[in-house]
Parts: sequence; structure tokens; C-alpha cells
Amino acid sequence: MTAPSADAPARPRRRRRRILWVLAAIIVLLVVVGLYLGYLAYKAKGDLETARTQATAARAAVLDGDVAKAKAAAAQAQSSSESARSKTHNIVWSAAAAIPWLGSPLDSVAQISDVVADLSTDVLSPIADLATTLDPTTLRTGDKGINTTLLGENEAKLGTIADVAERIDARAADIDGSWFSTVADARDQLVGQTTKTSRFIRGTDTAAKLLPPMLGNNGVRRYFFAFQTPAESRATGGLLGAYAVISARNGRINVDNLGPNSTLRAPARPIDLGAEFDSNYAINRPYVDDRNSNASPHFPYAAQIWMSMWRQQTNTRLDGALATDPIALSYLLKATGPITLSNGDSITGDNVVEVTLSSSYKRFGGDNPARKAYLQEIASKAITTLTTARGNTGGVLEALGRAVHERRLMVYSTRPEEQALLVSSGLAHEVTQTDAPYAEVTVGNLAGNKIDYYLRRAVRYESGSCTGDMRQSTLTVSLTNTATDLSLPAYVIGGLGNPDKRIRPGTNYANLTANLTNGAVLQTITVDGQAPLYGTGTELGHLHVMTQLRIKPGATAVVKYTFLEPTSARGAAVVPVQPLVDEPAVTVDVPQCR
Repeated sequence: MTAPSADAPARPRRRRRRILWVLAAIIVLLVVVGLYLGYLAYKAKGDLETARTQATAARAAVLDGDVAKAKAAAAQAQSSSESARSKTHNIVWSAAAAIPWLGSPLDSVAQISDVVADLSTDVLSPIADLATTLDPTTLRTGDKGINTTLLGENEAKLGTIADVAERIDARAADIDGSWFSTVADARDQLVGQTTKTSRFIRGTDTAAKLLPPMLGNNGVRRYFFAFQTPAESRATGGLLGAYAVISARNGRINVDNLGPNSTLRAPARPIDLGAEFDSNYAINRPYVDDRNSNASPHFPYAAQIWMSMWRQQTNTRLDGALATDPIALSYLLKATGPITLSNGDSITGDNVVEVTLSSSYKRFGGDNPARKAYLQEIASKAITTLTTARGNTGGVLEALGRAVHERRLMVYSTRPEEQALLVSSGLAHEVTQTDAPYAEVTVGNLAGNKIDYYLRRAVRYESGSCTGDMRQSTLTVSLTNTATDLSLPAYVIGGLGNPDKRIRPGTNYANLTANLTNGAVLQTITVDGQAPLYGTGTELGHLHVMTQLRIKPGATAVVKYTFLEPTSARGAAVVPVQPLVDEPAVTVDVPQCR
């Protein structure tokens, strides 16, 4: 038997010490790597913040037409973003970012730095070279026109940059914000910036494509220009109030005719928009009664009716139609400055909505000719403001962009290639022919008053899961009548436009229309839990449902539609919002079927 060595008890101790030293070394290494990554993250964060700030400055300089400032800001954004990219793509960062879950914030930051660098290099730098295209001193000509030649010359370059900007925006949207809230917030801010930038450049590109031909570079163009009055709701926004016929040649716009809706005469030979349109709207006599000419939310229908009326009245063929409202005008006046009327009144971005849709009815009482003359002067000066685009270019473009986004500025062209561009840019205000889930609700005033200035709306669209061929869906519409002051003029809260219905003062008497998903099947419709009279049809592929409401002063009517819709309706839900006075609360909970 061999006696145990004296060194035997020491071996486990030495082994343990070696293990402890290895563990200590690993811990030290991890601490060093962590500190290094923290340092890189801190420096990269500073670079990205500088890049984003300079990117915003470059965009603002482009809008101001300041080429030197735009180039300098774009160069600084490019330098800072490249610095961030180098830090977030070194070997240590990349290795840490590859660790499942734990490294996802680092991977997201690396992707953010890539997007910011590419945005600076491939979008901001080349767009800075085109800043003169938006320079107010070159974009507008001395005779109050628009330099459409300059826009046309840069259209190809703008189109290329817009394509790149949209691809970068899509990449930003695909970045996973990760589990770390700070990185998630940075990702959301980046998406907001890339989306704003891509929309601005695409909008400028669309303007460069549309404005030269539509403003008469190849011969005179003439258009019907409608001012809608959303205090008396119609499907495209509001009653046709004042109107103008404008002509354009080589970027210069003139007002050839201006008048109230009462000067439009019913055509002897109305146009025909087809059996489906007639089935839905013939009872309103839209072809011959301008007050109901925009009963459908599909703006091309209203445009064609107005153009038909004008052609038969004057034997003049028009090339298209435009429409807007006082809310859109308020956005524009905030960018251009006020307009001054002949009586000295100052109409500003802050008061134009209240003046045109509310106080003028109190001011003039029953003197409709005086009120219409007053509003007509505002319309005339508004056209001049809109067509000359005076003021800061960036502010004007932002105002117009907001009006388009809210569907308050709509345009129709008789040229198919121009109309296709108008559709893609959101200017056409069409009932979209799509197979995606769809819910569009419109209110039409039936009392002939101006009570919709006091209407407030909420819309909720919900659907079940994408199992089976059909799924259960619900559309809930809440309409609140906030008109509680019964001392308001009868023209505002009375029923003068429909006396046979004996409408009590302050009651909102309206037609409510819903266009639903292609292939949807209506199950029930209720108004405050009760089944109403209703009608159904189709409009441009959608289920079309109509009912009427009477909403008492201060009351809310809740209309609920339950329906089945096909799970073959794929993609994100489309929920167009009717442009009225309020900004409705819209909630969409519709899972995307694939």
C-alpha cells in the first residue's frame, strides 16, 4: 500500500485558485468590454443625435432655398452618421450584437446608424443641391406665377431621390426597437424623421410632375374651384358654397369667374355617372341640384358634375376641378400671413374658420346676399393666396401637406395620366377600390342648416381573427350634437332647408352612409340600440349602407353596424375620414390577414 503524497492536498487548492483566476480574468474582461461598449454607445449616441439635428436643419434649409446652408448641414449629418456607423460596426460591437436577445439593442443601434448614414449620403446631400428649386425667389415669378419650368427641369432628379428616400424609410420601419426602451424611442424618432423626409421629397416630386402641365406649360388649362362649407356637411366635406373658374398658363393663374352656388344653373342635359350612382343618389338630384352635387364621397363624381354644369351654362370645357375648405385655408394663412378685406377686416389663420363657418351667420342674420358677398371676397383673396403660394415655402408646403393628409384639398384632372398621379399622391379623394378591410363613414346634412359646425364624431372599427372564410366585424359611429344654444339663427340650427320634416331647432338631422369592405355582408344596424330604417347597395366595390338620424341638442347618437367580411381582404385596414370641422377620434383594431 502506497502512502499518500504530501502534495496531494495542495493540488485541489491550486486547481481552485487557477479556476478563480480564470473567472476573475473573465469578469475583468467582461467589465472592460462592457465599459468599452458603454463608451462606444455614448459616443455613437452623440453622433446620431448630431446627425439627426443636422438632417432636420438640412431639410429646413432646402425648404428655404438656402443651398449653402443645406449643403453644410447635410455634410455635417453625413460626417456624424458615418462616425456613428464606424463605432457600431467594429468587431467588439458586432460580436456583442450577435448575442441572442441580450444583444438586440446593439443590433438595432447598428441598423439605426446605417439608416441615418444612408439618409444623409443618398438623400440629404443630393436634395441639398436642388435647394434652389424651392427657393421662394426662384420658385415664384415676378408676375405672381409659379416657375413651373424650374420644377420640370428637376423632376427626374427629384423622382430618383424620392425613390431612395422611400426605400430608406421602409428600412427604418423594419428596425426592431428591441427590449431596451431608450433604443425603441430612438427607433421611433428615426422613423418619424425618415417618413417626414420621404413624404416631403415625394410630394415635391409629384408637384414637379403635375404642376408644369396642369398650370399650362403646354397651353391654357381651366378648372372649377369649389369652396366647401363643412358647417353643412356633404360627403366630400361640405356644401358647395362659393366657386371660381380659374385659368392657368405658364404657371400664372387668373380668376376668370367667381360666384355663389346660386349662380350655377341646372343643366338641360345632365351627365350620366351610371346605374350604381343613380341607385345610391338619384333621390338627391345631384346632377341638377348643386346643393347635392357632392352627395358621394368619391370626389371625381362631384368634379364631373360641376364641370358639366359649367360647360352647359357657358359652353366652356374645363380640364378639371379642385375643392378645399376654410380649415385648409387656416393652415395656409398661418404660413402666408393674413388677408385684408375691403372693409378692413383681417382674416387670419386663427379666425378664418370661426368667421366663415359661424360668426358670419350671426353677423349678417338673414341678409344672405350680404353674407355671401362677404364670404365671396374671402374666397377670392384665398384663391390668390393659394395660387401665388406667397410666404415661406416650407410653411406653405407643410400647410398644403396637412390639408392633403386630412383630405381637405382635392383635385381632379380629365387627363388619365395626371389623375393617376393625383390618386397616388392622396389628392384625388376617391372611394378607394381596394380589397383591403375598409370602413368609410360620411355625414350628409338633411336640414339645410349650418349645424355641423357643432358636430363631433368618433369612429371605432373592430374585426375578429383571420380564421375561416369570413370574420365578424363591427363599426361603431358616435355623433354628438354640441349645439345647445337655441338662440342661434334659424339659418344655423333650424330646418329651413327641409320644412316638411318639421325639424325642431337645434336638432341635427342627417343622412349617415357607410362604405364597407368589398364582399362584406351586413348583419345588423342599430341606432342607440334600436333598429332603424336603412337601405343598402354598392359603391365602387364596397357594401353601401344608408340610414337617417335626428340628434337632439347636446345628445349623442351611437350607430352600430355588425357585418361579416371576407378574410381574403388582406393588408392594413383603410379608414378614410370625411373632412368636417372636428378632428374625430378614430380607433382601428383590425388584424391584418395575409
